[in-house]
Amino acid sequence: MADRFPKAFFIFLGALFLLNILQSIFTQLIYDEAYYWYYSQQLDWGYFDHPPMVAFLIWLGNLLFDGELGVRFISCLLGSGTITILWLLVDNELKKKFVPHFFLLLFSMALFNAYGFLTLPDTPLLFFTSLFLLVYKKFITSSSFLISLLLGLVMAALMYSKYHAVLVIIFVLLSNPGIIKNKFAWLAVVVALLCYTPHFIWLYDHDFVSIEYHLSERPNQPYSFEGFTLGYLLNLIANFGLLFPWFYLALFKARPKDKFKRALVFLSYGIILFFFLSSFQRRTQAQWVIVICIPMALLAYEYLLSNTNSRKWMYRLSIASTVILLYARLWLVHQPLLPIEYETHGNKEWSERLEANVGSNPVIFENSYRRAPMYAFYTGNEAFSLNNIFYRRNQYSIDDSEAKMQNRKIAYVTPYANSGDFSYTILNGQEYYGWYIDDFESYRKLQCFIANGTIKLNTDKFTLQIYNPYDKSIPLSKMDLKVGYLNHYKQLKEVKPLEIDKKSNVKYLKVKDTTELRCSLVLPVDVQPEYLKFSISENGLQSAINSPSIKIKK
Repeated sequence: MADRFPKAFFIFLGALFLLNILQSIFTQLIYDEAYYWYYSQQLDWGYFDHPPMVAFLIWLGNLLFDGELGVRFISCLLGSGTITILWLLVDNELKKKFVPHFFLLLFSMALFNAYGFLTLPDTPLLFFTSLFLLVYKKFITSSSFLISLLLGLVMAALMYSKYHAVLVIIFVLLSNPGIIKNKFAWLAVVVALLCYTPHFIWLYDHDFVSIEYHLSERPNQPYSFEGFTLGYLLNLIANFGLLFPWFYLALFKARPKDKFKRALVFLSYGIILFFFLSSFQRRTQAQWVIVICIPMALLAYEYLLSNTNSRKWMYRLSIASTVILLYARLWLVHQPLLPIEYETHGNKEWSERLEANVGSNPVIFENSYRRAPMYAFYTGNEAFSLNNIFYRRNQYSIDDSEAKMQNRKIAYVTPYANSGDFSYTILNGQEYYGWYIDDFESYRKLQCFIANGTIKLNTDKFTLQIYNPYDKSIPLSKMDLKVGYLNHYKQLKEVKPLEIDKKSNVKYLKVKDTTELRCSLVLPVDVQPEYLKFSISENGLQSAINSPSIKIKK
């Protein structure tokens, strides 16, 4: 062990692990963590936005600890595990003389640093990417049944972490075309697919909702060079902080002499190019390319070991980065250190203020899958996100949380009100209002369809099919049918009433059955739409999302 890990390595690793544990305890959750904590309350093989790994990690941590540490403990372990694997992947013996340089280099990467304790899908993605590279390195030198079995299991774990993992696997395999002739490589693929089958089944059972959301329904915008492509290029810099010139110089100067180094270079360039091309279509987020931190950290450290002059500058800037990031970590805990508010500030406080107003009554947050789980986490009370046509679907749209709110007295919080039975303020002073509903009733799972999947605006009358998945018939008198018109980018522009033919003589939506209504469209005034969505408003609530975006025929 001492031959592979010098004593200094364990000292630095232990110090970083302790720092991450303390950070986990004293830093409030960010909204995405609260959302994934909500996932973990009901383990499944998939969720609306992501595969299930992040939920499983939180569930496992909650078996050991309560509160924020329970959410983040496994991430602290994985963060240390990622660093350990990266150390093992460096073959240069000089590394034992430059252990502080290794840790300072890794610590200088801001997002990589943050994923050492935050629990997000990228946390296991980084760990399993490094583990995948370690097993792959062994595989290309001595493939065998056991190694291929392990490689398949790690590939499945990668895919269970985040869908972006498929890019990691593809670009590594593309770096070694000859692998297609290796029977053990095919065995690894079969093992990975078999292990991933439960998620495939989940996707099928849920109408591929995750794939549809990410590829089709995710909000889009008109192309903007500043917001899309330039923003993406700035994210490439931000991922590596002050040391970004050396990271990219190391990648540019890399001349791979073996299959493993070739995989590192292919993976780095592949991810960068893929999302660069993607930036001409949609806005990319900084964490989407976080996985390049794994191969590029290895290349940058090798460059540091072999270039004395660069080593000095990298070391000095790494220290500066460390000081800055340590201060930023303190600011995550104590907001007054910087005149900037972040998601880790004030969530516990506003949750407690709201609880003081509404007591133990369940709270329904209109259009906020972020505040609902945050409130539930910090108060232990029930919460639900009721999503309408001006928002987007999320996990609350497909699980059984709506059923738990039916026919109960609830506190209803909405961003659209400027008065109500109660109110609460968040850290920036913004005030939210709400009121009580004594007998809450919603039908957000009603599904609207058009027989052929498309529609023309000049259609006089058409048949709308509404599937009722509930265990009771629903009076049509409780509902207003509407249609939302969307532009080319699927941005909602107008909502109009849907006129039902009185000759239809339909009074109820039948139990677990499809009801057909003859309807006509009220055309939009201020927009030439390319898509529409059907929407149902029940009991005077804001209109729901009751269909996917339907293409309008020209």
